[in-house]
Amino acid sequence: MSVIFRRAAAAGLGLAVLAAGLLPAGASMPSLSWTIQTSGTSESLRGLSAVDERTAWVSGSKGTVLRTVDGGETWTAVPVPGAEEADFRDIEAFGPEEAVVMAAGRPARLFRTADGGRTWTETYFDDSPGIFLDALAFFDGMNGLALGDPMDGRFFLLRTSDGGRTWRSLPLESRPAALEGEAAFAASGTALHVRGNAAWFCTGGAASRIWLSSDGGVRWEAVSAPLGGGTPSSGGFSVYFLNEKAGIAVGGDYRNEPADADNAAVTFDGGKTWAPVSGRRPGGFREAVAAVPEDPSSPAVTVGPSGSDVSFDGGQTWIAIGGPEGFHTLGFAGNGLAAWAAGRNGLIARLAFQ
Repeated sequence: MSVIFRRAAAAGLGLAVLAAGLLPAGASMPSLSWTIQTSGTSESLRGLSAVDERTAWVSGSKGTVLRTVDGGETWTAVPVPGAEEADFRDIEAFGPEEAVVMAAGRPARLFRTADGGRTWTETYFDDSPGIFLDALAFFDGMNGLALGDPMDGRFFLLRTSDGGRTWRSLPLESRPAALEGEAAFAASGTALHVRGNAAWFCTGGAASRIWLSSDGGVRWEAVSAPLGGGTPSSGGFSVYFLNEKAGIAVGGDYRNEPADADNAAVTFDGGKTWAPVSGRRPGGFREAVAAVPEDPSSPAVTVGPSGSDVSFDGGQTWIAIGGPEGFHTLGFAGNGLAAWAAGRNGLIARLAFQ
């Protein structure tokens, strides 16, 4: 059980009560809020990896990489030499010392540090026409995938089996065929999600679909997702699974940030079918959704430029969280003791329970 629910239970609010929205007399629904932290930068931040309640990493434009080891009281820049113009759209951290950061666009580059960002090693470089990486995800401390937009009609996928020290492209038969105009969005580093040996990624543009692999990325199948699509700026932006069966996907149209149509969907069969949210939807276009890893009872949180929302029922109903606008990305610590969001103009905030 996540810390948020542990505190709610201590206040006399059980999980069933929270999920159903039924409160004892005199009790109020537990609320969440954001505490803004000083990042020391004004760059756009789109990658975030929360390790525990003290350690988190953030990445963004103009080669920005930040790290905290004191819960966000201080954020320290740990730049990658020679990558000052890189747009770091995702970062995956394994602790206070080890992290992998991904540069989108051309050239596509991946870097790894094992000493808290004091030094970085370039582990992948590709300057091919059309290359554009969207997201990273790790099954464990060694095995991971990187997702890229279609090249030659197929989504680009990289695999590592040594913690990001080396990467190899997947063979053509393991690269799913895209529809004309279909692509992934590198908005938050969360278009790709893994759990156990399963992997999912969401797309938009000409079609909004969610791709599923049950064998670690060897074979893929796609299903339609009710997340808009049909225009280059709309579709699915983020996907997350609470357990092997229950998942949430969010998105919308980044050119219409306040609109809440077609911005959230849920699945209860592992991603084989998706349905639009039938209850209250998130309050606008959303770029990231997440919860406490390996905790199916965790609340889910989604963020976007127009605000943020929380769901206590697996994504079927959403409640607005008060606080800043301008978020792009989101991450929960594995132990359930912390969550951060980051976004425009160097915005970083930590989630607080009230």
